[in-house]
Formats: sequence, C-alpha cells, structure tokens
Amino acid sequence: MKHRRLGRTALQVSEICLGTMNFGPLTSREESFTILNDALEAGVNFIDTADQYGGRLGVGATERLLGEWLAQDPTRRARIVLATKVHEPMSEDINDRGLSARHIQRACDASLKRLGVDHIDLYQMHHIDRAAPVEEILQAMDRLIAQGKITYVGSSNFPGWAIARFNEKALASHRLGLVCEQSLYNLVERRAELEVLPACQAYGVGVIAWSPLAGGLLAGTSTDPSGRRSAAAVRDAAGGHADRLADFTTLCTELGQAPGVVAIAWLLHQPGITSAIVGPRRRDQFAALLRAPGLGLDESALARLDAIFPGCGAAPEAYAW
Repeated sequence: MKHRRLGRTALQVSEICLGTMNFGPLTSREESFTILNDALEAGVNFIDTADQYGGRLGVGATERLLGEWLAQDPTRRARIVLATKVHEPMSEDINDRGLSARHIQRACDASLKRLGVDHIDLYQMHHIDRAAPVEEILQAMDRLIAQGKITYVGSSNFPGWAIARFNEKALASHRLGLVCEQSLYNLVERRAELEVLPACQAYGVGVIAWSPLAGGLLAGTSTDPSGRRSAAAVRDAAGGHADRLADFTTLCTELGQAPGVVAIAWLLHQPGITSAIVGPRRRDQFAALLRAPGLGLDESALARLDAIFPGCGAAPEAYAW
C-alpha cells in the first residue's frame, strides 16, 4: 500500500481510505472487524467514519462498533489515522446538529466516548453550515485542538469558495486551517474539477474522494446494489450512461482489470488527490479494490478514460470565455 501526505501536512495516509458507513447497519460486527483487520494487514492506515453513521441501528452505532474493535487491541489506535465528522442531526433537538461552537464541542466529546479514544486525528465538518460564522467554527476547533481532542481539521462537501474563505480566515490569524476536503469525485461525477479541486490545490488542501465507484455504476457487472443505493437507483442511473459504461467495460477488459480497480486507479492519477474512500459491505469487495493503488495507467489509457467520461473543463472557461 502506498501512502501520501494529507494535504500540506507531514501526516502520511494510505491511498485507500477505509470508509465505514456500512459497518453495523449493512455489514455485521464480525465481518466489519474482519475487514478492519484486513485493512491493517494491507497497510491501510486511514479509517473514516462519522457521528451520524448507523442507519437502522441509530446514529452513533458505527462509531461504537469502531470503538469495540479498537478496544480489542490497544496497539491498533496508534497504527491508524482516525477520522470522523460533525454536522448531521444527532437527535430531534434543534441544537444537536450543525456547526455551532456548542454543538461542535458536545459532538466531539460524544464521538470520543463512542470511539473509546482520547483524540481524533482528523475532525471533519460533514457539510457546510451557512448559519455558522467561520470565526465561530475556527474558535471551536481551536479549543478542541488546545484540549488535545483533535489534531487536524477538514471539510466535506464544501464548495470551492468556502474552502478559500476558511483558509483565508485561518491564514490571517496564523492558524493551520483546513488540511483536507472530502468531496464527491469519480469518472461519472467530475464537477469538483471546476472549483473545488483548484481551490484545494491553491491552499494545499488534500482531497479525499468519496463515492469513487459512483454508487456502484463503475463497479462493473458484479455491482452489489444492496448497499448505499437500491437496485432500482443503480439501474436507472446506469441507463443514463449505458454507452459510456459499455465503452468503459471494454477498456477495462483490454487492460485486464476489474472496472472498480480502474476507476479508483484513475482517481489516484488525478492532481491533488490524497486518497480514495472505499466503503465495502463485504470482505471480498474490499480485497478486490486493494489492487487499485498498484495499477499504473499510461497516457493512452488516461486519454481514453477522459474521452469516455469527459470532464467539465477549467473554470471559468467551461462556462464563460
């Protein structure tokens, strides 16, 4: 497994980030633990979760499961870069959500308790909160850093302008600011190339790509729609990309690689990408995708992928002159 710096920090994280959204509600405790053990053995040191994950088991269930796994072997904590998120509703309480300083503090304490750890390596804002002043958020994060409860701050699903605004505010007060952005990015969905990726590159913000297989569309004929997207949703989405997906499958066959492996390898060839999040439901799915970091795509293959799934182009030229 190869590793890359997390944005402009000195921290090294694996090119594959193990996403845990399915752990608990769709993946049993036993299989989740097996996948986590496999990840460590394969050199994957980057594990991502969120306080809201838990599905039918209720919010916080996935963090509790991770806490149980960490408690089985105290040495595991030092071997992983642990990331979680804050923002999504945790109850019906109007203040038990968002990015107010009050909620950030309380949510962090709750995540630490569920995970059974004394600090979180990467604390990410799960979504932009338009009601929360940047100064309030930065002050809350500074307090958590001073308390030793978090080490780095990241964002997720932020637009380019918000990434720039947060880091300009941080720079003005000599703070580190955002070190990474977790963004929707894959061969099918490339809008991040317009503003988000350029903003991240300008500020030294690492990009962690989520949904690298476009909800299963890029996983090939073995797509398992029982996870994040229903069978009907995958089928409907595939219908809108039938010709492209057929060309993509042909290329993957010529390369002798599974479509999911090629899709993730393509991501890891893109400028500014730190890691790709894979969210397996089964052990075999995870094992198959671990081959992606070792797949080198030559200029010809990359050009064909761009022709099959053309990007948006550069901003503002993509929509102006």
